[in-house]
Amino acid sequence: MGTVQPTEIHKFILLAIDRRTGKTVWQQTLCEELPHERLHRDASQASNSPITDGKHIFAYFGSRGLYCLDMQGKVIWEKRLGKMVTRNSFGEGSSPALHDDTIVLTWDHEGQSFIVALDKNTGEQRWKVDRDEPSSWATPIVVVAGGKPQVVTSATNLIRSYDLETGKLVWQCAGMTTNVIPSPVAGNGLIYAMSGYRGSAVRVIRYADAKGDVADSAAVAWKYDGPGTPYAPSPLLYGDTLYFLDGNRSVLSGFDAKTGKAHYTKKRLGRMTGGYVSPVGASDRVYILDRGGKTAVIKRGPEFKLLATNKLDDRFTASPVIVGSEIYLRGRKYLYCVAQD
Repeated sequence: MGTVQPTEIHKFILLAIDRRTGKTVWQQTLCEELPHERLHRDASQASNSPITDGKHIFAYFGSRGLYCLDMQGKVIWEKRLGKMVTRNSFGEGSSPALHDDTIVLTWDHEGQSFIVALDKNTGEQRWKVDRDEPSSWATPIVVVAGGKPQVVTSATNLIRSYDLETGKLVWQCAGMTTNVIPSPVAGNGLIYAMSGYRGSAVRVIRYADAKGDVADSAAVAWKYDGPGTPYAPSPLLYGDTLYFLDGNRSVLSGFDAKTGKAHYTKKRLGRMTGGYVSPVGASDRVYILDRGGKTAVIKRGPEFKLLATNKLDDRFTASPVIVGSEIYLRGRKYLYCVAQD
């Protein structure tokens, strides 16, 4: 499957970069060790994304641990959860979710899977619940229904929602394919979950109305099992339109997010090479980056319109991040900031 066995000690490092200049403000080596498992040739041992509450930074390296640092790079606490064994040694990738003072992590692998909630200030465990799931890579999200936060996970067997305070299961829904990688998104009072390996699946759930097993209930706003759903990239919910790619290809579909009506399906984005990058949106534009460094710029809305295609001399597997009028892109060679004049 194109996996590679690590043979050397790896350094797992968090870097702080000045947004104006690109200079390194500080860097902190959080651990040094030989990874225990092989890795997909397109993956990284640092695929998990860090998060912040503006006062702390939470750097997550999966089997190498979760680290809480202050904004100057000082480690406050660290937490190890074990050693993950992923399907076909594809590697790790799910990132933490943060809400108020609680961090949630999913640990879906070929051993005993679980979801765990930690106190963000101390790293102490608040609750932990075992999960009947094989390897899945989706990052959980937190939504609020009736004033109570719930954490929603998408995985091969079930989409599940847990009470954030207690870990109690609130609702569940079947329908995903195997190897779930796309993370769910939320808006319009709806959760959008999808997958696209060995099949296609989209499930859209009214989470405020969801209790127990909702697969065949009115809590499912709409669903789609037709072709063109993503394998690795997450969908983009932008306004009233849900955008998603076909497998790992640069082929785009746009659906009415409230009704499930297709505005367009499987539109090719020129001579792009596909990849794992999720689409992002800003200023009424949708940006789709391929692994070869090309970015397609699409007009937001129900009509498909390709506005431009731009090229960087690099390779990309990480998704862009938009902050204000700046787009940050992490390539294999460089970190880029593309800013509005």
